[in-house]
Amino acid sequence: MTVKTLAARFALVFSCALMTATPAFAQFWQCAPYAREISGIDLHGNANTWWGQAAGRYERGHAPKVGAVLAFQSTRRMRVGHVAMVSQVVSDREVLLTHANWSRPGGIERNVRAIDVSAAGDWSEVKVWYGPNGGLGTSSYPTNGFIYSGHAPAVDTDAAPASDTAVDTSIIATAATVPVVPVAGR
Repeated sequence: MTVKTLAARFALVFSCALMTATPAFAQFWQCAPYAREISGIDLHGNANTWWGQAAGRYERGHAPKVGAVLAFQSTRRMRVGHVAMVSQVVSDREVLLTHANWSRPGGIERNVRAIDVSAAGDWSEVKVWYGPNGGLGTSSYPTNGFIYSGHAPAVDTDAAPASDTAVDTSIIATAATVPVVPVAGR
């Protein structure tokens, strides 16, 4: 067998292996469908519409919770916004996010660091880990806040007396503990 024949056979076998292995890794994720898939928050459309769509359907707020989706505002560089799910709360000003289409087009990143850099400590501006830098990115991004996986209350709970308030146990979910992954640049 000549070197040419051997090389051709190797190329054929390698090509066949790639064709069978590639479909499992070929998914190109946008942030919104990926966030919907992993969080269970059933909103559709561009990420910059999620905050408004969530009004009256899902609870919203400014405190991070595991399973909540952080809704980023549109910017000049991020015209359709961004959404990312909180996979772990590290502190009141730091979380780990799981999201898609951030550091590389269509790619998924799990448990990456995000910190609240807002002056008021209300998560209205964040910095997020960026793969090419191997640490927090140099830009900060405005956010609307967190969309929680529990559905919005049917009545205005602020107006109801505390003694009449009941906990709806159907919306309480437990989240698996996510191990802390060391992140470069800390």
